[in-house]
Amino acid sequence: MIETPTLWFVIACLGLGSFALRFVFLGMIGDRPLPPWVLRHLRYTAVAVLPGLVAPMVAWPAATGGQPDAPRLAAALITIGVGLATRNVLAAIGSGAAGLYFGLYLAG
Repeated sequence: MIETPTLWFVIACLGLGSFALRFVFLGMIGDRPLPPWVLRHLRYTAVAVLPGLVAPMVAWPAATGGQPDAPRLAAALITIGVGLATRNVLAAIGSGAAGLYFGLYLAG
C-alpha cells in the first residue's frame, strides 16, 4: 500500500494546509468586519454543504454498487418536497430518513 513515513508526511501536509486555510481567513482578517457582500454569500455555505454531502449517496450509492435505485431517489424527492413545503430542516431530514427506511423495507 503506502509506506508509513510517506503516509505521515501526507497527513502532516494536509493538516498544515488545513490550518493555513483557516488561519488566512480567521487569523488574518478575523478581527475586522467583513464587507456586506461577503456576509451575504457566507449565509449560503451551510445550505450548500448538506446537499453536497448527500447527493453522491443518492446518485451513486455504495450499497447498490454505484447504481441509483428507487428507494433512495424517492427518499431524496420526499426530503426535497417536505423541505420546500415546511421550510423545516429537521422535518425534511426526518421524513427523508423515514421514506428511505420504508422504501428499503418495501424493496426487500
